Amino acid sequence: MGMEESAGGAARQAKESLELAFQMSQILDTGLDRHTLSLLMALCDRGANPEALAALVRELSSAAPPAPATPTAPASNAVVAPTAPSLFPSGFRQAFHAVC
Repeated sequence: MGMEESAGGAARQAKESLELAFQMSQILDTGLDRHTLSLLMALCDRGANPEALAALVRELSSAAPPAPATPTAPASNAVVAPTAPSLFPSGFRQAFHAVC
C-alpha cells in the first residue's frame, strides 16, 4: 500500500467518523452542524478536554444573541465608527483557555 492509498484511507475514515458523529448529534438534537463538529473533533484530537469543550458549547449556545448597537448622533460632523457588541459571553476567554 502506497502513501497515497494510506492517506486516502485515513481521509475516508475521518469522513466516516465525522458522519457518524453528525448522525449522533442529530439524534441527540444538539443543533451542531458538520463544520462545528469537525472543529470540535479536531480540538479533541489535539488534546483539548472534551468536557471543557462541551461546557463551552453549552455556554455559547445558551448565551443570548448580542443586542444591536443603538445609533447615536455624533456631536459634530466627525465620522464615528460604530461600536460592535461582543460576539462572545464574558466567560469565553476563561473557558477557551481551560480547553486549550
